[in-house]
Amino acid sequence: MNKSEVRIIENKKMGRPTNNPKNEELKVRISQSDKKKLEYCIKNGNKNKSEIVREGIDKVYNELKK
Repeated sequence: MNKSEVRIIENKKMGRPTNNPKNEELKVRISQSDKKKLEYCIKNGNKNKSEIVREGIDKVYNELKK
């Protein structure tokens, strides 16, 4: 690159910083009835699949820790 060339550097977009990054993926097999229950929760609970699964994990975990 000589002195007359201009170098353009793009700023990459970044998401909001977090203290709890969610880098792990989980794949599960569920029955059709479980899928219908999950879809019902999504539709009526204003949450996405990930939020519902994390909430379920927390509920079971907290019950076991008692």
